[in-house]
Amino acid sequence: MNENLTLLIDEYISPQMAYHYVRSELEHNARGLLHNHDFYEMTLIERGQVLHEINGHEEILTTGDVVFIRPNDLHAMSAYDAVRTSIISLKFRCSTADHLVERYAKDLRDRFFWTKAEYPTRIYLQGAQFERAVNTCMTLENIQCTDLRIEHFLMTMMTFVLDDVARISQAAPSWLIRACDASQNPQVFIRGAAGFIEVAGRGHEHVSRQTRKYLGITPTQYTNRLRIQHSAMLLSKSTISVLQIAQQCGFENASYFHRLFKQQYGCTPAQYRRRHTIN
Repeated sequence: MNENLTLLIDEYISPQMAYHYVRSELEHNARGLLHNHDFYEMTLIERGQVLHEINGHEEILTTGDVVFIRPNDLHAMSAYDAVRTSIISLKFRCSTADHLVERYAKDLRDRFFWTKAEYPTRIYLQGAQFERAVNTCMTLENIQCTDLRIEHFLMTMMTFVLDDVARISQAAPSWLIRACDASQNPQVFIRGAAGFIEVAGRGHEHVSRQTRKYLGITPTQYTNRLRIQHSAMLLSKSTISVLQIAQQCGFENASYFHRLFKQQYGCTPAQYRRRHTIN
């Protein structure tokens, strides 16, 4: 391989496939080679630190960083230190990106993969935001790599996963932005809407109106999403019972918890645990 190599999507997937997904570890002391490519790529740092050479600039990516890399970006990624470093990488065809931005230009143009800035969009996620991103990425494991799957995934990431908090409109009241940030703390979101309204520091009705206006959902729906995302993380990374997890996430009614979980993930908590348990 030579420096400044152009990688091709057809080197990773067959013509019938729509994307390439991988969770991998970066080898310590193995320097990545600069390259661009004929596809779009989303990379999430799942663990450790990464040296990212990007368009003549160096930056350190850390756990929770997600980068939306464009075809013409010249870049390379290397493990930054001896700590175990793992990333989640998704590569997909330009035709998919073109279709999405054409159909949803109002929401996507000049954002995420489609920015015209010198460097690609980079968003830092933490707490429940980070858990939400990792769990959403894991839904791509062991399934058919179809156009439907990749489009659904990308729209989920760019609306539900990121827009809920990381991409909240700066036109929103500062107290609402702070409340969304504070609600990433389990001590807040396990209390549901009551926790959200308390950190917002405003009256219930006013908070509800502004949350619906700027997030498109109610405080209850917002915190339920965070609680269910947190429960998914616990299901994949712990051995405690489903009932205990529901209780830890603030759900006293097990049936309600199961119903919300299935609405969000399309399967029961037990089914999710079997599919996503990390050994």
